[in-house]
Amino acid sequence: MKFGVVVFPGSNCDDDMMHVLGTVLGAQVQKLWHKDTGLDGITTEDCIVLPGGFSYGDYLRAGAIARYSPIMQSVISFANDGGKVWGICNGFQILCEAGLLPGALVRNHLQKFISKNIYMRVETTDSMITHLCQKGQILKMPIAHAEGRYVTDADGLKRLKEKDQILFRYTDAEGQLFSENGSTDDIAGICNDGRNVFGMMPHPERASETILGNTDGLALFQSIYSAVSPLVNA
Repeated sequence: MKFGVVVFPGSNCDDDMMHVLGTVLGAQVQKLWHKDTGLDGITTEDCIVLPGGFSYGDYLRAGAIARYSPIMQSVISFANDGGKVWGICNGFQILCEAGLLPGALVRNHLQKFISKNIYMRVETTDSMITHLCQKGQILKMPIAHAEGRYVTDADGLKRLKEKDQILFRYTDAEGQLFSENGSTDDIAGICNDGRNVFGMMPHPERASETILGNTDGLALFQSIYSAVSPLVNA
């Protein structure tokens, strides 16, 4: 299994992601440039990651311009063919703008940029990025966003719940539901109906090494790698 990390103008977590995937996890990883129209050998057995940052400066709306980057048509086709796509922070915003995930990310309810460690609860283990976790497990990792409030209407929330697509909810340190940004139903991450596209606002790549004082995010990387790699499962 390989990982491809898409780099947009304004991406600022691409090298963090390359480091965790390649050096910490030991996976094969390569960068994919936003102007390319192909995926440079990435197949549906692999995983594409859309990292955090401020693609195209978020000048129109977070993720709205990046959604029309040349590479995104290939990413959309890749996902529709069953390929795994994981968007983190700005990557989550791009996936929602591209229609690969339901709902939208809008301004935080207090209209302020939030950069701090938060807690989130694992809501399901029926996904490639959570299957090594325990349902109800509390993870700590950073958020850094101004437009991270996930919103959906009542029907959308009902569908997410019925299909077990809510991956994470924000909580306090004791595990009680609490959202810093005002997200609908305290949602911090979701997957699509096909369970091959994942989006989350917190940054697991910033919480995957002992030197950083937090390794809670590493479980998510280990989960998706072990879900499809027989070498890891051996």
